[in-house]
Amino acid sequence: MSVKNDRTGMTLENLKRAFTDNLYYIQGKDERFATLYDYYMALAYTVRDRLIDRRIKTAKAYAEKNTKTVYYLSAEFLIGRLSINNLTNLGIYDQMQETVKSMGLNLDDLLEREEEPGLGNGGLGRLAACFLDSLATLQVPAMGYGIRYEYGIFDQMIAGGWQHERPDNWLRFGNPWEIARPDYVVEVKYGGHTEAYTDAKGHYRVRWVPRNTVYGTPYDTPIPGFKNNTVNPLRLWSAKSSEDFNFQVFDAGEYTQAVADKTYSENISKVLYPNDNTPQGKELRLEQQYFFVSCSLQDIIRQYLRSYDTFDTFPDKVAIQLNDTHPSIGVAELMRLLIDEHSLEWDQAWDITRRTFAYTNHTLLIEALERWAVGLFGRLLPRHLEIIYEINYRFLDEVRQKYPNDKARLERMSLVQEGPEKHIRMAHLAFVGSHTTNGVAELHTELLKRDVMHDFFEMYPEKFQNKTNGVTPRRWVLMSNPKLSALITSKIGDGWLKNLDDLRKLEPFADDLEFQSQWHTIKQDNKRRLAEYIQANNDLTIDVNSLFDIQVKRIHEYKRQLLNIMHVITLYNRIKRAAIDGTLASLNITPRTFIFGGKAAPGYFMAKLVIKLINSVASVVNADSDVQGLIKVVFLANFSVSLGQITYPAADLSEQISTAGKEASGTGNMKFSLNGALTIGTLDGANVEIRKEVGAENFFLFGLTAQEVVAMKSQGYNPMHYYHNNAELKQVIDQISSGFFSAKEPDLFKSIVNSLLSNDEYMLLADYQFYLDCQDQVSEAYKDQRTWTRKSILNVARMGKFSSDNTIAQYCKEIWQVEPIAVHLDADGQLISQTAGIPTKV
Repeated sequence: MSVKNDRTGMTLENLKRAFTDNLYYIQGKDERFATLYDYYMALAYTVRDRLIDRRIKTAKAYAEKNTKTVYYLSAEFLIGRLSINNLTNLGIYDQMQETVKSMGLNLDDLLEREEEPGLGNGGLGRLAACFLDSLATLQVPAMGYGIRYEYGIFDQMIAGGWQHERPDNWLRFGNPWEIARPDYVVEVKYGGHTEAYTDAKGHYRVRWVPRNTVYGTPYDTPIPGFKNNTVNPLRLWSAKSSEDFNFQVFDAGEYTQAVADKTYSENISKVLYPNDNTPQGKELRLEQQYFFVSCSLQDIIRQYLRSYDTFDTFPDKVAIQLNDTHPSIGVAELMRLLIDEHSLEWDQAWDITRRTFAYTNHTLLIEALERWAVGLFGRLLPRHLEIIYEINYRFLDEVRQKYPNDKARLERMSLVQEGPEKHIRMAHLAFVGSHTTNGVAELHTELLKRDVMHDFFEMYPEKFQNKTNGVTPRRWVLMSNPKLSALITSKIGDGWLKNLDDLRKLEPFADDLEFQSQWHTIKQDNKRRLAEYIQANNDLTIDVNSLFDIQVKRIHEYKRQLLNIMHVITLYNRIKRAAIDGTLASLNITPRTFIFGGKAAPGYFMAKLVIKLINSVASVVNADSDVQGLIKVVFLANFSVSLGQITYPAADLSEQISTAGKEASGTGNMKFSLNGALTIGTLDGANVEIRKEVGAENFFLFGLTAQEVVAMKSQGYNPMHYYHNNAELKQVIDQISSGFFSAKEPDLFKSIVNSLLSNDEYMLLADYQFYLDCQDQVSEAYKDQRTWTRKSILNVARMGKFSSDNTIAQYCKEIWQVEPIAVHLDADGQLISQTAGIPTKV
């Protein structure tokens, strides 16, 4: 057997030899001294060799076909643990399990050694990761670009009921999956000033003289498609100083100052999302966004110029997707690079820019549409401010021509928001500089057109599209719920893993009693797995026969975790009244376990206070003997991709209860439904489409619609009306206000109550009774386990629309105009060329 085959071969014997060699030659250990971490690293390098081999061949296939490439720019990539993903997608999970078993090891124990990269905050970053998986699975030439944060999203600890943040030092043991590319380092400028000059051809030019420069070093992580030969890269940038050590300053005795430049530079990629409640935090966040965008665009241009001498075909070979507003500075940066660095004229550069970029909007919250103070922007990026002013000047001329004498429209559409302190509107920049803007759910896109970007829609209706988000079934069903995956495959084959619409074939089994029994058994096994996790981590015993009512997502007021816990308090009060009245036996309560999870932004006080309230209610409820066996409350600390893989399959009920018109899409709702949970939710985000697909009878709907929310607010919404006219609601609010759940600090939750009664921005009080009534329907439905299981099966069977493969296929056809390129290998693993349709070995 050749060495090459042991490096890249997929047989059991190849894998065993490669594993042993990597343990010995890379980790420097043999079986006598190796730790579990050494074995994990040997496993990772064994798998990585096979990924690298396919990555090189994928790159050759793309070069041979001279393809158009998609470049996906995102500030977040919440990719989860890579070991299980790579083993699964390469199709060698079983072989690797046998390999480590032959050495007396357990594969699950090794996989647990992997540090999870916390390179995202929630749905945005996880969506980007799903998209990378789908791009590779669909064999689309693509590359992800982001930041290699040294510290990811913080590790969340709960102490005394409060969230505490601990640094997520995910790189402390190194990262075997990444490959450093120091030969592709790029320079990024900050600050300073600009100088105008005339070039050799007599053209007006501008030179940026920076205050300081930073180097960006790329690290590539290979992303494999599912059971094909395609491997695309995720390229993450790490900031390095242009001058690590100033010997002259050190020699003068200024020891700290001698490494100041290094410290400043490396802070840029130090941590995911610095707290931007301070001027320093805001500046660092803008530095981060510009850093990775500039690095990425310079890298894209470098790759393009390897094959072309001019920029004439740039938009025909390059498609750049802006994942929300974080990378929107890319519009001004590409203009700067084309005009200042490559001497193009404005009109040509602008035409190229607008034909290259597309923009995905992810929010309807005006406060979440990024704006940067002009003073900060000009101090940090003086050349870009000039370019944005010029873009705005020309753009507003277009607006004037179409809507003369409409000053208010000009002010609304301007890239610069006027006021005591001017701001740059980054969403406006992204829209103006892109050929397409898309929302991420049908309702979200309609609300963008109707409200948030209405003026832009009136002027450019052809630029708006919808692309409803999706999730990868490989990560969120196959890897998360292997027993359910096996059951599904036993009935309909495994084609659903690449074509999720095949799940429709399950519908005939929904009324099959034997199939229902198997389905229910798997759900109970998954609930038992989560219960064991809770026992180990929360020291709490929960009943696996109770209804698992789960809400896990980023903590934010509009997501209304507070409404959920108000329902818990209401149930608690009903049970306590019945216990006092002696009517508990006739109350007919459906036992429930309420499970919460999610992180609050470190500077978001109200969200952190909601976490404290949830845990305070849990302390009271879980200790009260009157409610034992009826309700329990759990908060899962440090929610992550890996914890999600345990949580989603265990859910009976999925809480998707955001205020209508506030959630762009949501993807947690899809993960729950794909794993057989029923949804209680509002008509918000992708809930609308999920309900349409699974059937209204299989979805628990409540609450105001987006139109009703707007109408009620415009008529003068008065939350006190609901407080005074609903006895159960009043009791809940009075308990929170009086310190019933915080005896040692009676005023602890006053700010929550004040917010609800004075403003209630997210309409909790208006939706409260609707929510309670709907929850009563849930309780009643859960008692009929056969009907509930039937609904669960139909939920899964009808979720085919929500595969990220479907979403990416739509992007490819309707936004990027890019075609897949299959990577064909022969029996020896050699690339088969498809030039001119004649297969030849490369």
